[in-house]
Amino acid sequence: MSTRMFEAAGLGGGRIGLTSARIEQLSTRLEGPLLAAGDEGWDEAVLVWNAMVTATPMLVVQPVSAQDVATVVRFAADQGLLLSVKGGGHNIAGTALADGGLTLDMSRMREVTVDPAARLAHVGPGCLLQDVDRATQRHGLAAVLGFVSETGVAGLTLGGGFGYLTRRFGWAADNLEEVEIVTADGRIRTASRAENPDLFWALRGGGGNFGVVTRFTFRLHEVGPVITGGLAAWSADRVDEVLATYRELTASAPRELTAVAIIRLAPPAPFVPDQWHLKPVAGLLVCHSGTNAEADLAPLRALGEPIFNLIGAKPYAVQQSMLDAMEPKGLNQYWKAEFLPHLPDEYLPTFRDAALDLASPLSFSVIFHLAGALNEVDDGGAVGNREARFISGFSGVWPPHADGDRIVGAVRKGWEQIRPFSTGGNYVNFQLAEDDANRTADAYRGTYERLQQIKARYDPDNLLRVNRNIRPSGPPTHESHEPPLE
Repeated sequence: MSTRMFEAAGLGGGRIGLTSARIEQLSTRLEGPLLAAGDEGWDEAVLVWNAMVTATPMLVVQPVSAQDVATVVRFAADQGLLLSVKGGGHNIAGTALADGGLTLDMSRMREVTVDPAARLAHVGPGCLLQDVDRATQRHGLAAVLGFVSETGVAGLTLGGGFGYLTRRFGWAADNLEEVEIVTADGRIRTASRAENPDLFWALRGGGGNFGVVTRFTFRLHEVGPVITGGLAAWSADRVDEVLATYRELTASAPRELTAVAIIRLAPPAPFVPDQWHLKPVAGLLVCHSGTNAEADLAPLRALGEPIFNLIGAKPYAVQQSMLDAMEPKGLNQYWKAEFLPHLPDEYLPTFRDAALDLASPLSFSVIFHLAGALNEVDDGGAVGNREARFISGFSGVWPPHADGDRIVGAVRKGWEQIRPFSTGGNYVNFQLAEDDANRTADAYRGTYERLQQIKARYDPDNLLRVNRNIRPSGPPTHESHEPPLE
């Protein structure tokens, strides 16, 4: 970006010491592009998934190397700029963008290299889940990632990350072997169990608080390429039967089987009979990555004929993209969720009533089964709430410019009703911008104080604070750069 373009964008003099000349100097030190509003590529660079996010950065850098990232980190620290990092832009709280700040858009660092013999994948920080699945499945291998193929790998993993394989192999963060990272001092470091182990521990769940990751190395597992999975749904008139079956299924499920209960209005999709479009349904989404699917899924068949049934043999990569249509970019998203230790008798009707009250054309309510490997990992890093066996909540979704007050109210009401059944913890990647520091601390039950200590060591000034922030222990060095307390 030229000095002329910078001045035309009206950015000069916006910060102490930040001048056109300094911006031009930064541009000349980068391999990747530096963008301002009006530049080609700007609109895509600041586009995020949740339309409720309205923050607009002052500048965007699209780095192509760790050295680019280090240059930007040092520049942001020197100029007192808010620094944000956009991987896939899928975080519901909008942590990819900082109003008036400097955003690192990692979309040009999207390479995946698979070492099938070592069962490792080296993954760029701009990768989406689909990039990794496509590369690893060529070798019959898979990384533990999430449920939506357009989610960014970086944010998902750094916050813990759960998906269809979590019950077998733990959180996505549990399956990290090494990262390359630029810390707040602008240094490029390697973190692993052998090198900078305290930093590596914090990165496995602590979010973007400790640096900007420029390469992930994941441990891979033999999965697919064909699994048994899909979605089936029954009339909401039978919701109690479906939820009871879900509890029965999860009580006996082997770790190769992950099941999700969903209540929503049936979408007007080709696989849904016309008479059921936008009618309330109760669905079960399953993924069986083992060899005994027929027997393990028998409780579902006992429910009888569903409205539609998409469960069958399919490529694992197809399973990974099944929910994409439920979460397109550009809609307003408002979620609330809690970790659960189990599904007691009182919980199921409470969830049912709240879910049916929320039901609208785009909204949905879910229960995810998590229990398994994540409860047993000894060296799994900073992910808190290891006792969680389910996560459940409500997802309010509506088009921009439409009135979402009723939907937000229904989400909040349902969430308050299920909170008595919670472990007391929640998943940091599901937090909203409105959630306060106490809720963030609750996401790290059992690990928060140690995270604060490591934050103080690697980022004492809290430069990396456009996130679900973990404040360093002790007073901040530059209080004037701190955003207001939530």
